[in-house]
Amino acid sequence: MKRGYIKKAAALGTAAVLTAGMLTGCGDKAETNKNGEEIVELTWYQVGDAQADDNMVFDEVNKYLADKIGVKLNVVKVGWGDYNQKMQVVINTGDQWDLCFTCSWANDYLQNAQKGAFLELDDLLKEEGKEMYDSIDPRFWEAAKVGGKTYGVPSEKEIGNCPMWVFTKEYVDKYDIPYEDIHTLEDLEPYLKLIQENEPDVVPLYLTKDYTAPTYMDKIQDPIGIEYGDDTLTVKNVFETERMKSTLKTMREYYLAGYINKDAATASDDKSIKRFVTKGDGQPYAELTWGKDLGYEVVASQIMDTQITNASARGALTAINKNSEHPEKAMELLNLINTDQELRNMLNYGIEGTHWEKVEVSEEEKAAAEGKDYIYDYKAKLIPEKQKDYSAPYWVQGGLFNTYVMDNEPLDKWATFKEFNDESVEAPSFGFDFNLEPVATEVAGFRNILDEFGKSLYTGSVDPDEYLPKLLDKLDATGVDKVIEEMQSQIDEWKASK
Repeated sequence: MKRGYIKKAAALGTAAVLTAGMLTGCGDKAETNKNGEEIVELTWYQVGDAQADDNMVFDEVNKYLADKIGVKLNVVKVGWGDYNQKMQVVINTGDQWDLCFTCSWANDYLQNAQKGAFLELDDLLKEEGKEMYDSIDPRFWEAAKVGGKTYGVPSEKEIGNCPMWVFTKEYVDKYDIPYEDIHTLEDLEPYLKLIQENEPDVVPLYLTKDYTAPTYMDKIQDPIGIEYGDDTLTVKNVFETERMKSTLKTMREYYLAGYINKDAATASDDKSIKRFVTKGDGQPYAELTWGKDLGYEVVASQIMDTQITNASARGALTAINKNSEHPEKAMELLNLINTDQELRNMLNYGIEGTHWEKVEVSEEEKAAAEGKDYIYDYKAKLIPEKQKDYSAPYWVQGGLFNTYVMDNEPLDKWATFKEFNDESVEAPSFGFDFNLEPVATEVAGFRNILDEFGKSLYTGSVDPDEYLPKLLDKLDATGVDKVIEEMQSQIDEWKASK
């Protein structure tokens, strides 16, 4: 299915030219909607695996869009592991496309904006996007600015970075563990020991190759950044901070004590493995999602205060191609998705009556949520036999707050998200963008070094007394000091201009 979508996308440019030629030669009229408005096709690249019922859902979406705004979508889904590489090819070779998913961690928003791949949206937002612009938290729009210009429409969701310890509720209940009081890595120790001594079939601290030890820093260009709370904005290498050195030492102690699975540095998540605690990127009610995926209940506690960084606030955006032939329609589409509840729920859940159904909210639930924002009359209940045929990463296509919550979720879920966002603290470095062009060569060398040492050090699999100096030596040889100096110069200039 995925290959089929990519082949379809690759054929679009040729097909569009041939169709245009045939229409000109034959005198055929363009497709129009019931209002006589010409229907424009927009190609939209999205990250995520293709679904069995994608065609069915987007046929319905396109009927809706045709009548509403004269648009039909050609959605090209690209798998998680392939998206970065695919989008580099699509952008660099000048393929025909109109919209794409972009963020701080995939299809790099900052770099694509800086190199001119994305359209400046500020003028379009004043007209075609005004309703959406006025409804989304201004801090998302602040994060979307690069060099003072807006290049992406943010999906309004959780705004901050909120790492959490995720505990299996069965063991928390069994041993009456005060999980809400556990925050730091060191706080875990007595309970890891308790589980090890009493539950031999359970991994006390289950980690995978994707684990990153708690990092109290905005890593602006990994491994370099600004520590949380540092109003002096002093640029540091995270591996040279006292906090990280202490953390790596503790991780090693836990590994040697047998608290951590031995294959942590290379393991992918195996949901069949019993674990007491692991680490997750949190948000309100994340426990419900984690529990659903794992098949059992979990509870969680925050590791540190939620911090808003450019990276966290750029967790999901949609950009418009600088060379799109229909930028106004693309913006009109994004505005509709983020303000029209019927369309948003269709994209999110699929076709009502086929993939999901509305469930009326009880008067008691409504009364309990009275006065809160984003409270709706219905919830969404998935239809089990069709649930597997359409599942979308809900933040890829638009904001969350005008979707119905699931039938097993609290009615005030989105109100709680809004409160979470309002209470999140801006990191001192929020709003700063690093122009890496002067040190691009040095930065390019960091990735291989971090891949070589990072996973092993973070999981405690190797002795930091031996391997941390090796990591630092390689970073030094690659020019880490030059990068620190350049970033410090840029951030000093940014601070002075604020």
